[in-house]
Amino acid sequence: MEIRHLRYFIAVAEELHFGRAAARLHISQPPLSVHIRELETEIGTKLFDRSTRRVALTAAGFAFQQRVTVLLAALNDAVIEAGDFGAGKRGRVRVGFVSSASVTVVPRAVRRFRDENPLVEVELDPLTSREQLEALSTGSLDIALVRSDSSSEDFAIEPLISEEMVAVVPIQHPLASRKSVTPEQLAREKLVLFPREMMPGFVGQVWKILQPYTSRLNVVQEAIHHETVVGLVSAGVGVSILPESVSRVRTPDIAIVRIEGAPRTSLMVATRTGEDSVAVAEFLQCLRATVPVSGRL
Repeated sequence: MEIRHLRYFIAVAEELHFGRAAARLHISQPPLSVHIRELETEIGTKLFDRSTRRVALTAAGFAFQQRVTVLLAALNDAVIEAGDFGAGKRGRVRVGFVSSASVTVVPRAVRRFRDENPLVEVELDPLTSREQLEALSTGSLDIALVRSDSSSEDFAIEPLISEEMVAVVPIQHPLASRKSVTPEQLAREKLVLFPREMMPGFVGQVWKILQPYTSRLNVVQEAIHHETVVGLVSAGVGVSILPESVSRVRTPDIAIVRIEGAPRTSLMVATRTGEDSVAVAEFLQCLRATVPVSGRL
């Protein structure tokens, strides 16, 4: 049974006139009559009572019309939905992010994307840089917001924001009142840092700052998310080095102090090489639109 036969049937059933139905379908009347007879033969019963004066649905024709109307409507919806998926208007985008991105690009990018793509679901997953790149390679993430020095051919990585690396110290600490601190001063303190195996890019930069003093560093605590690090610093466990965006979630119990000679750190967006999803491309555009023209915080 061909879909066009069903469409022809519905046109005749609604018009109850072969001439008007043919005009509506943009075909001539004789072929339309042939197609309806073929459909009746395939089904094995008459769908219309025909006379020179009128066309009427049989009981079988009426029952068939009810089902076919629903079927064609569902088919039309399926065609539209498939087109929307192909055009990136429907579907799902899975986004991973390091915790600092939750106070910079993520909120604005997600709001913008949802406003422009209301039928596309956004899944957000806070993960470390290493966890994100692993998830990206296995296909369980579409977009990763990382601080990483990865140069794998499997990923396309684009810098989004460059920010200073700053010292985070308890408010009562002697260093809290200073305009800036030196790496040597930080190296004398108890340190709260990210685990290097989970955030190798960023922690590598931290160790580069403290490189002349690594033999005497005292790392007393490691934590995965910067909110946890801030909490530990607030509790007086130690001091830390974080991206400047930590100032957006600062608490009254901590001070943020500039580090002399510290390098800048970049928040980057990574996707799989060759990614062709329209929805992913749309989300990347929303991310770029949230970044200052200078690319710096």
